[in-house]
Amino acid sequence: MPQTQSTPSTSPARARPVPGVRALPPPTGCASDHHGAGRPRPAVEAKRFESTRLDAKRLDAKRLDATLLDPRQLDPRHLGTRPANAGNVDVGNVNARSIDAMRTGTEQQDARGEWLRFAPVQPLFRARAAQRLAVLAYHGVTDHRSFGAQLDRLRRLATPVSLEAVLQAVTERRPLPPRSVLVTFDDADRSVLTHALPALDARGIPATAFVISELIGTERPFWWHEADFLARHGGRARSLDCGHPSQLLPRLKAMPDPDRRRSLHELRVSADRRPPRQEQLTPADLLALRDGGVAIGNHTQGHPCLGRCDDATVRTEITGAHEALTHWLGEPPIAFAYPDGGHDARAETVLQELGYRLGFLSDHRLGPRLPTHPLQISRLQVDSTTSTRRFDTILSGLEPAYRRWRRQGVA
Repeated sequence: MPQTQSTPSTSPARARPVPGVRALPPPTGCASDHHGAGRPRPAVEAKRFESTRLDAKRLDAKRLDATLLDPRQLDPRHLGTRPANAGNVDVGNVNARSIDAMRTGTEQQDARGEWLRFAPVQPLFRARAAQRLAVLAYHGVTDHRSFGAQLDRLRRLATPVSLEAVLQAVTERRPLPPRSVLVTFDDADRSVLTHALPALDARGIPATAFVISELIGTERPFWWHEADFLARHGGRARSLDCGHPSQLLPRLKAMPDPDRRRSLHELRVSADRRPPRQEQLTPADLLALRDGGVAIGNHTQGHPCLGRCDDATVRTEITGAHEALTHWLGEPPIAFAYPDGGHDARAETVLQELGYRLGFLSDHRLGPRLPTHPLQISRLQVDSTTSTRRFDTILSGLEPAYRRWRRQGVA
């Protein structure tokens, strides 16, 4: 989903342009950072940033790659003082959490973005990201103001592109423009229609929504929301030692798909209450999205973890959704997003048979402007509640690199 070119602001007398990096004007209107951007920074931060200014020679490819590969550049000990809670961040898979759980960790994640934004390597990451493709993977839109600020930032600093433009680049073997960004949504929550579409349309930004076909036209909740609700209201399953309800979802996702479905049934039978209904998109809504510039893609029938499915289930999940979407849209979809974001070779084989041209992961990485594996295009995980300061570090690739470094335990 971004390659922002913003730089930490300093006083006018000290601000000098960074070669290869476009400077930001002072934020105004809805594009301003309502989490605190625009406030005068402490002199120590300005001094630290001033000391990291780059000359043109430092931006050559070899020096840049060597700098990015040095994990010590990401060590907070080399960046001076940081927020006290910046280390208490969950760097696990965002897709393993419900929307509510993601919102719970937003403050911690944003705190990390606050100090990463002043890392000496951030300008280098921004320069490198300008030559990469950023595909943003949202889910629902729960904060329309923050989401609007993110879109304003993209429109000003990046080149929003459509799914069709990505397909054209792949077909013609011609790289996309620098700073290209594609906005995508997984699961097609109804807020994509009610909140995202008006914001996108007002700014002329195209997007893509990947649909769970068996939910279209229903009032059924997403299965992970349903499981969480049932477990919190007395639901039990023989294959689950539920413990704390927050551990339920990872355990369900780790199960073979038949066991997951059986456990869900047991939770439904044993729970004290039924989950509230959740209004989903209708076939008419899909057409409205497409007419508004939001392309529709396949996200399987029921959003299973494909790696936990047998071959027949993998095929059924993809082909069933493909047939339903073709019927509703009057044309076959050409793009697919892997549930939970992980690549599955069996799924790719089915996609090739059905004529799919593009497939998207959720591996929290930038990709090349000309995708080398069109059915394995990287995406960045982002949330509508993300502050614009952390949004900058995601777009540059610095925050994703830091998360990978933390998981690998680099000293």
